[in-house]
Amino acid sequence: MADEANRAAFVELQARIIDTTGKIKQLQAQMRSKEGEKKRAYLTLEELRQLPDDTNTYKTVGKVFILEPKSVLLNEQERKFNESESVIASMQTSKEYLEKQMGEVENNIKELLQQDPGLARQILSMTVQ
Repeated sequence: MADEANRAAFVELQARIIDTTGKIKQLQAQMRSKEGEKKRAYLTLEELRQLPDDTNTYKTVGKVFILEPKSVLLNEQERKFNESESVIASMQTSKEYLEKQMGEVENNIKELLQQDPGLARQILSMTVQ
């Protein structure tokens, strides 16, 4: 009876590891995307700052270019940059939380396998075959 309970607990912990790993990978991909947005906004800001104030600047909207004052484009790029930074920071916090959860689940699995060596042998025999 305890063997079945330990096996069920192991399967549940294994599912949690798989789920958490997927979430971490998804979060890392989103962070890379936001990093790219942040870098584009930064580079655009740097180029805009070098232009004289009376320069005609254009904003792209789909396939159309719309004349916009330089100050409007600067504000928009600064907003994008700051927004990307804050989103990346919150994603980093989430990633740290998920990594902490992953560590706890791994510790739970280790404890479970130490408590039930028979379960560890069963798992090893399944993976070897």
